[in-house]
Amino acid sequence: MNEEKLFHIAITREQGAEYAILPGDPGRVEKIAQFIDNAKPLAQNREFKSYSGTICGKRIIIMSTGIGGASAAIALEELAMAGLKAAIRIGTCGGMQTEVVPGDLIIPTGAVRMEGTSKEYAPIELPAVADFDVLTALVTAAKQNGYPFHTGVVQSKDSFYGQHNPSSMPVGYELENKWNAWKQCGVLASEMETAALFTVAQVRKIKMGCVLHALWNQERKKQGINDNSNFDTEMAIKTAVDALKILINSEGTNG
Repeated sequence: MNEEKLFHIAITREQGAEYAILPGDPGRVEKIAQFIDNAKPLAQNREFKSYSGTICGKRIIIMSTGIGGASAAIALEELAMAGLKAAIRIGTCGGMQTEVVPGDLIIPTGAVRMEGTSKEYAPIELPAVADFDVLTALVTAAKQNGYPFHTGVVQSKDSFYGQHNPSSMPVGYELENKWNAWKQCGVLASEMETAALFTVAQVRKIKMGCVLHALWNQERKKQGINDNSNFDTEMAIKTAVDALKILINSEGTNG
């Protein structure tokens, strides 16, 4: 057996799984683990904290990816080396369209590649899109649970403060112009990892989807709508877990 640990995520290839749930925040791993069977700690190195467990009898891994596309891509690459076939990102985002209320779910069909990681995988003309089967499973799970959700395109960026304080940046004029363009194009929300994950997944032949929890919406605030921020990610977690159940059962039926 090859017991050598993969360089960043610190698991061996034998500890891998065909399915994974990928939060950004290491602190969210234990919370997600409560919703799967036989959960136990697997490894922790840098921003990559992992648990193993089962869903519908199939081994899965929950692993944090840290902040941004570069570390998320590393997690996906090394999980692929350990046999990954399908994954769902659970993340948070800020709404950009007025109809996105804090606490709503967003299930991205695609992502604006405004980050840098994906450009080192594929030409910019390649769209960053979700796998259809995973996307469908996520939508089905959200509907079955009666959760408020939106489907559409999100924006993936590299600078959190470039969004929240663009005027302080020497390129603030460009950031603000593009933000307005994305809004006019109907982009639903802004976050930091989805475009990289969708692109890497396409290159590595992994079925990838994503469910995001809207923390807040600065555009609603600009219009004088005083929403409270919402930090409870349980709906996103349940949606991802239920979607994996749908995928696993479907593959069992087809196989």
